[in-house]
Amino acid sequence: MYCPFCSHDDTRVVDSRVVEEGAAVRRRRECEVCGKRFSTYERAELRLPLVIKKDGARQSFDLEKIRSGMQKALEKRPVSASQLEHGTNAVLRAVQESGESEISVAALGEFVMEQLRHLDGVAYVRFASVYREFKDVDEFLTAVKTAVGT
Repeated sequence: MYCPFCSHDDTRVVDSRVVEEGAAVRRRRECEVCGKRFSTYERAELRLPLVIKKDGARQSFDLEKIRSGMQKALEKRPVSASQLEHGTNAVLRAVQESGESEISVAALGEFVMEQLRHLDGVAYVRFASVYREFKDVDEFLTAVKTAVGT
């Protein structure tokens, strides 16, 4: 691993620990030449499916879009950043476990709504109201009943 400070290619691992609920390994490294320390992260490289949009277009799966959408739904709600990260990782795992090479935006939205339902009922209803494009109050009431589990 090259040192980001002096570009020397001889660094040693000082410490390793599992992070992100076992999804990555954080390594503290030290440059043998300049002595500066830095961190690296090691993650398994997995192929994620293409997302099929409503108009039929295909695009790469983007976890940041998932995180952003969930964060907007959770705005001003009593949910911590670590809970959001846990929910985001759960969506990612669900997508990976599907084993599909392509996934519809509808299926992806269902994974997100399931996580939001567990995190916060209000966030679930917020997301569902935009995602499902409610046409009337009855659809909204059905989502609220789902959120509270009745």
